[in-house]
Amino acid sequence: MKFTNHAPGTPCWVDLSTTDQAAAKAFYGDLFGWACQDNPMDESGDVFYTMAMVDGAFVGGMYEQPDEQRQAGIPPHWMIHMAVEDVDAVAARVPELGGTVGAPPFDVFDAGRMSIISDPAGAHVAFWQAKRHIGAGVKSEPNTIHWCELLANDPASVTAFYSQLLGLESEAMTMAEGTDYTILMADGMGAAGVMGMPEHLRERGVPAHWSVYFQVTDLDAMVGQAVAGGAQVALPPKDIPMVGRIAYLLDPQGAGFGLTEPETK
Repeated sequence: MKFTNHAPGTPCWVDLSTTDQAAAKAFYGDLFGWACQDNPMDESGDVFYTMAMVDGAFVGGMYEQPDEQRQAGIPPHWMIHMAVEDVDAVAARVPELGGTVGAPPFDVFDAGRMSIISDPAGAHVAFWQAKRHIGAGVKSEPNTIHWCELLANDPASVTAFYSQLLGLESEAMTMAEGTDYTILMADGMGAAGVMGMPEHLRERGVPAHWSVYFQVTDLDAMVGQAVAGGAQVALPPKDIPMVGRIAYLLDPQGAGFGLTEPETK
């Protein structure tokens, strides 16, 4: 599906903070067939922000992880960006709702204005107010963003946080295997998911986090290709009734990402 704008409260962009930008470009370029465009981030011309494209439409970004993230022990990761109409107004309400503003609103050249926050569970997310760059030009097509999902120990509290902050509605459901799941709704459409941290991750002390799932046409083949390219399988391919087939992997630098082959109707 092609986009010229994104409804407020919906994931509009994802980008990868990685310890090896060149290797990440090669890995995801081979895996998803992405074409990559490097854009200078400073006057030196040595630091680039990579824009990934599918059929000429932007689908995501990549950049070399800043030293402060590495020194803080933050692992490589995909960051979710959610569309907002007024990022300053949204960021101002974060503390009163129990979150923390990590990066106050700032301009990204003339592309847009953004802020990075931690929700009450500690999961990091960015808010994006579009100017020249709306975010992804296509979603829910092969090799593009399909779904974003938050794992947290207290899903009810983070559901309330995002609902109040972004004006989203929520729809609770129980998956076929008995797992409680909440869909955040924007304009009557599913925007993102929230679920409790699985026990095996909770036992390992995995913190609350947002994940991105990319749509593919042959999940099992794609998992095999990713592993051949140096990825590790964290969640082997499995079928989810009414959803499709999913898997979760760690790229060669350790950033987690999901794959999904939607169920055909």
